[in-house]
Amino acid sequence: DLPELTRVYSCFKEASLVSISDAQRRPLPGGNFVGTVHHGLPPDLLTPQSMPREYLAFLGRICPEKSPDRAIRIARAAGMKLKIAAKLDRADREYFETIIRPMIDGDQIEMIGEIGDAEKPAFLSGAKAMLLPIDWPEPFGLVMIEAMACGTPTIAFPAGSVPEVIDPGVTGYVVNDQTRATPAVG
Repeated sequence: DLPELTRVYSCFKEASLVSISDAQRRPLPGGNFVGTVHHGLPPDLLTPQSMPREYLAFLGRICPEKSPDRAIRIARAAGMKLKIAAKLDRADREYFETIIRPMIDGDQIEMIGEIGDAEKPAFLSGAKAMLLPIDWPEPFGLVMIEAMACGTPTIAFPAGSVPEVIDPGVTGYVVNDQTRATPAVG
């Protein structure tokens, strides 16, 4: 979805391209795509943990296009706890301070911060669902398959690769807005 890439690819029209989702192809309709290979994970990297599922999870980056503010509103509307495990880049500090921080109460909405692969199995296995209310054409969304690896469904908005990755009713739900996300949590 970067405009400058169109110019680069126009110079190399014969070059074969492999996308990580069919959605990744949309901004480059003239690309010479020969296949799509979805992301994968090593089979033993993230495994389900036997534990109570007590909260909703948000995993990713704190930035407008990942929409943690929507995740917070969905959790509040559902009356459920939300744990946010997310990286905060310097470029998104103002968004965090003005929009997200005031929404975090430390009780129903808890900011954990960035976590690594070692912490992800317990974090995702303890969640009833992961929320992915994205607002951009996500090329893949690795967090969806990380949640799946831990047996946790994802409730996501239909942007980018989401409809390709989530099998509705099996690995999660694809919803069009916050209003539809709340009943999907149940």
